[in-house]
Amino acid sequence: MFLPISKQDLKIRNIDTLDFIMITGEAYTDHPSFGQSIISRYIESMGFTVGIIAQPQNKADYMKLGKPNHAFLISSGVIDSMVNNYTVNKKKRSKDVYSPGSKAGLRPDMATDVYTKMIKSIYPDTFCIAGSIEVSLRKFAHYDYWQDKVLPSILISSGADLLIYGMGENPIKDICDRIKKGIPLENIKDVRGSVYLETNIDKLLTRKDCLVIPSFEEVCDDKKVYASAHMQVLREQDDIYGKCIIQKHGDVYVVQNEPARQLTTEELDVIYDLPYERTYHPIYKEQGGVPSIEEVEFSLVSNRGCFGGCNYCALTYHQGRKLSVRSHESILREAQILTEKANFKGYIHDVGGPTANFRKPACSKQLKSGVCKDKQCLFPTPCKNLEVDHSDYVALLRKIRSIAKIKKVFIRSGIRFDYVMQDKDDTFLKELCEHHVSGQLKVAPEHCESSVLRKMGKPDFDIYKKFAIKFKEINKKIGKDQYLVPYYISSHPGCSLKSAIKLSEYLKSIGHMPEQVQDFYPTPSTVSTCMYYTGIDPRTMEPIYVPKLENEKRMQRALLQYRKPENYDIVKEALIKADRLDLIGYDEKCLIKPKETDKIRISSIKRQSIMKKEDLARKNKPRIRNIHKKKGKV
Repeated sequence: MFLPISKQDLKIRNIDTLDFIMITGEAYTDHPSFGQSIISRYIESMGFTVGIIAQPQNKADYMKLGKPNHAFLISSGVIDSMVNNYTVNKKKRSKDVYSPGSKAGLRPDMATDVYTKMIKSIYPDTFCIAGSIEVSLRKFAHYDYWQDKVLPSILISSGADLLIYGMGENPIKDICDRIKKGIPLENIKDVRGSVYLETNIDKLLTRKDCLVIPSFEEVCDDKKVYASAHMQVLREQDDIYGKCIIQKHGDVYVVQNEPARQLTTEELDVIYDLPYERTYHPIYKEQGGVPSIEEVEFSLVSNRGCFGGCNYCALTYHQGRKLSVRSHESILREAQILTEKANFKGYIHDVGGPTANFRKPACSKQLKSGVCKDKQCLFPTPCKNLEVDHSDYVALLRKIRSIAKIKKVFIRSGIRFDYVMQDKDDTFLKELCEHHVSGQLKVAPEHCESSVLRKMGKPDFDIYKKFAIKFKEINKKIGKDQYLVPYYISSHPGCSLKSAIKLSEYLKSIGHMPEQVQDFYPTPSTVSTCMYYTGIDPRTMEPIYVPKLENEKRMQRALLQYRKPENYDIVKEALIKADRLDLIGYDEKCLIKPKETDKIRISSIKRQSIMKKEDLARKNKPRIRNIHKKKGKV
């Protein structure tokens, strides 16, 4: 049974008033891939009543379930509302797959702010708890790409009473436990994984585990201070040693409690064993359903967290670098449930998480001491303490494949090929190729230039090339014709036009043009976004080149898809600007052929370029007379 969404539902369940009401920016889909559904079901399992208001459009929508006994829970959804609503070029998206019939415009910009302010205007004395990835990335002062300025903590901009950041199960459980003990919500300020406002921090400053970072005003005024504060926060995102962090905003203080305790396997199993309907609410059927269910309906989450450490990824802030995993038994129970659904066709679409082939912490040290503050597990090279082992994942996949009614088990979430290459046992890669790939395997080398990859926090490109060779060899042995589909990012901080051309030359050399290219998207609070805004690498505090001009970003993107006829003019412009006219012509290495109308102009530009280079060479050539003079002096 779905959670109540109307007064009629409350009447059927004999509920007068709900304990909690979840307001979400997405259509109501009762599935464990959606955080708002997990939190709602988890609260229900603790004996509270919960209702759902999905995508409210007017005052009546906000009021349709009445006022809750305890709190409104505010969630923008599983994706930041601004990322959901706008392309990287800041243009409105025409579709929203998290809405019925993919209809755009049902989730407002800055959804957390909009929803919370509306609730506060209707029920001024009602407690509001905000959570979701939008909150996790905006809990402190942060650069906002869409407004191109630093914004204050979302706790202040929204007017919420409390924030929950990261994975919310343990914080919400702690809050519910305190409610059961009769503690008023406004007095609950000690829950790990939460953020609140304080006017006086004298008591907090007596604690050794509190860190005061530069204020909102200070990070607005100085980009170096912003970069430094960013790293201070990043270094404390660990549930073992992470500190309480304080940032002043005007006359008040934003106080982040220590990160929430990581869920154990047993606790994670409880979460995924809750009675989800595993589909969207039937009210959306006539509108075409909710398309986002298609990717996850027959997928299995096996882990949370990622120690990959990509600088452009928000997972460090939201799920953390330490892994939590579900037990085989829990995953197999869910797999069995999926096979019993009427529309199951025999295919499990995915078994994974942020990174599919991570099934254990990077090393045993993390369990006792936490993750390293200033070192990554895989970057720039794999740590000597890294424990590489795919055996548990292989065993899990074998068990799922053996379930009756299951014809094929795919792996569609990310595979860390650098982690695969560290494994001396090729069993996983062999079974991946034989059983879990359907012609193509998506991987993410992201670039080929070492200087750019270092800014991304990605492994050296040679590792990807070695992986590609091994993948091809294994498929040849098992008699399968399967290919890698590499993903690349254009215009990432540190990537110049010359770097983009280098990547284009590589793609040309292997006869490949990617179907999709992702322009770097500066989402709040990632390391890469800090680079984008400040022009500084916050890890070293050294200046970094950032492609920001729209025309250069268009050039970098077009270069990676140089074969497309519609990209000809912009690719030509890029090659001329970079003085790489040698790549316009008929040679095998050339990216484009000159059009008939361009031949004379390009030939002229080439001659001028050659003459400039010859003049420069002549100027720099040492004269014999000068050499003799120098020798005489010696």
